Amino acid sequence: MAPIQTNTAHPLQRPANQEFLNSYERNQMPSVRMAANEMMYQSMAGQQMMGNPNLQQSQFVRFMNNVSTGNVLINDGQVSSSVWENRFDELEASSSKGKQEQQEQKVQEQAQKPEDDWAKAFEAEKQEQDEASDSYNKQFWERLQDEWRTLAEGEGKHPWLSEFNDFYDPFKEYKFDEENPMADVENAFEKGKAFLAQGDIPSAVLCFESAVKQDPENPEIWEQLGFAQAENEKDPNAIAAFNKALSFNPNNMPVLMALAISYTNEVLQNQALRMLIRWMKCNPKYEQLVPPEMLQAQESPVASSFMGGPKLQDVQELFIKAVQQSPTEIDADIQEALGVLFNLSSEYDKAVDCFQAVLQVRPDSSKAWNRLGASLANGNRSLEAVTAYQRALDIQPGFIRARFNVGIICVNLKAYKEAAEHLLTALNLQATSATRSGLKVNSMSQQMSSAIWTLLRMVLSLMSRQDLHTAIDNRDLEVLNREFPMSND
Repeated sequence: MAPIQTNTAHPLQRPANQEFLNSYERNQMPSVRMAANEMMYQSMAGQQMMGNPNLQQSQFVRFMNNVSTGNVLINDGQVSSSVWENRFDELEASSSKGKQEQQEQKVQEQAQKPEDDWAKAFEAEKQEQDEASDSYNKQFWERLQDEWRTLAEGEGKHPWLSEFNDFYDPFKEYKFDEENPMADVENAFEKGKAFLAQGDIPSAVLCFESAVKQDPENPEIWEQLGFAQAENEKDPNAIAAFNKALSFNPNNMPVLMALAISYTNEVLQNQALRMLIRWMKCNPKYEQLVPPEMLQAQESPVASSFMGGPKLQDVQELFIKAVQQSPTEIDADIQEALGVLFNLSSEYDKAVDCFQAVLQVRPDSSKAWNRLGASLANGNRSLEAVTAYQRALDIQPGFIRARFNVGIICVNLKAYKEAAEHLLTALNLQATSATRSGLKVNSMSQQMSSAIWTLLRMVLSLMSRQDLHTAIDNRDLEVLNREFPMSND
């Protein structure tokens, strides 16, 4: 979470720069549109079945009615107003006709002028054309803004997207490693926990995947798999594993908190807020603080349509009340949740205060040190962030996410060679886990994080080493390790 810029809500644990987020959005939008279309059809079908007049008044249904009547069009995932398009066509036609008439008049006038005035006439004509073009562009954008403003006032701020985003989750299915060298290992779960204690996160992941295939109804394995994947810089799989664990025990507070953080990393703010509300409701000490209407808004997409999803400020105030309930006591879980919330609102100095409070209670928590570093980095306090990340790595040398974060800090400081070395260290840790376990496997590319490869490619571009892009594409660590020899730290 060490961004190049800080004017947007950034992931809590993972560094976020604009290129990285743009890449994420490009990769995710096709699946978002597909899921949105499915949800729209389901909502319309539900309306017909229920015959509920209140549901017919929801913003989502009004939006879909406009689509069906042609007042609103969706082309390639973009919303447009057919009314605006018709007016634009009229404006364009009118402008073209006016330009043609002006051109004909110019020809007649030019024929009457002496030949020695041609240069002056040309300049005058060019100026008038520029002025006409500027006027046309101004009218075009004014009309565009007026029509979008009217559409927004009539239908709300893209209500179908708002309702969809409240409940959309693109990571429902866990994606197992296709080539798992631990597939036939006995007592895989216990061995996975042993690897995790040793700081060998990739090997722990492989063991947990093997164990959960052998015992898919064991919530503890899903939980440990989720925690391991979160530290392995693979939040999509962590989210899927955590949700599976919650399907067995919906009130698992550590999983709810971890899931909120992973959703934050994947820029799914509404889902993160929902998990934090659920976490507080499951806590006997604070459950009475959660307003009934906040719980009701979480029940279903229909309730969300009427009441809206959770608001960041409301959830922040909820957790601040929890702090005020015991002002002389530091509740590390509450402080951690507030740290997440202040990162979402880009109030990074406040997030730093929260994670520093957590560390007063849990001084040996590598996760807390990493999150402190992330908050410092998002607040443009890169040098302080390096110290926090290093502390996390001192406690847990195999912490892939912290190593990745240090790489981002180096990018921010324009120390590209050092960034490449840290990223390669993380990739090597992921790739060689099977070798360290005494197992042979043909390829470990599936165990290496695509996010790390993407960032490494960007770093090589910044170093003008496009000649190494082929090695990136081929996931060829051998070539890259020769180019960036590293010590065994």
